[in-house]
Amino acid sequence: MFRYDHSPGWFAMSAGTTFLRAEITAFGVLLLRVLSRPGGSATSAGAPPTGSASADGQLLAERFARGDIDEDAYSHRLGVLRRRR
Repeated sequence: MFRYDHSPGWFAMSAGTTFLRAEITAFGVLLLRVLSRPGGSATSAGAPPTGSASADGQLLAERFARGDIDEDAYSHRLGVLRRRR
């Protein structure tokens, strides 16, 4: 017959249980982070959260000052921001 009191199965069960608890905890943390975002829903990863029109205009002016965008792009995007108000 087999002797179960010295079997290595207890280690696999302990490791499996620890891993399962870690997965459940990680899932809970991620779920709380998603639900605690403003608006209560997930946004796309590449898109910044939308703010007020004045903050968006200030960000656009900063990008223009750094040289990230040219004058035509600045004028066009500023016009779009003003039409949205």
